[in-house]
Amino acid sequence: MGQQFIHTVATSLFIPFAAAFNMTMEDGANSARGVDQATSLFGASGIFTTVTNVMLFAVGAISVIMIIIGGLRYVVSGGNAANVSTAKNTILYAIVGVIVSILAYAMINFVISSFAGGAVGGGGTDV
Repeated sequence: MGQQFIHTVATSLFIPFAAAFNMTMEDGANSARGVDQATSLFGASGIFTTVTNVMLFAVGAISVIMIIIGGLRYVVSGGNAANVSTAKNTILYAIVGVIVSILAYAMINFVISSFAGGAVGGGGTDV
């Protein structure tokens, strides 16, 4: 009587877990993914492309703001050589930041397209 009870309890407790172990890793990842999350890492709607585009937009916005600040500092410098130099450096570093971010975007786009097998980014194809 005791062994049958233990067998019944063990069976009722562990059978649902045994069914869950037949799932693949992809099934587990799909069940954990939210409704609005991307289904692929690469491609036009992939996670990497989305993160890269958002970061490029942020760097571009910050660079434009810094160029404006540098221009204002240049205008209000009043001919002071130190203030003019600081304003010019602000503008120069903002422009260098834009160039570096564009080159980084190009490199990331190249690497992602070589993994995905097609172009990605603004007008790329979804893989």
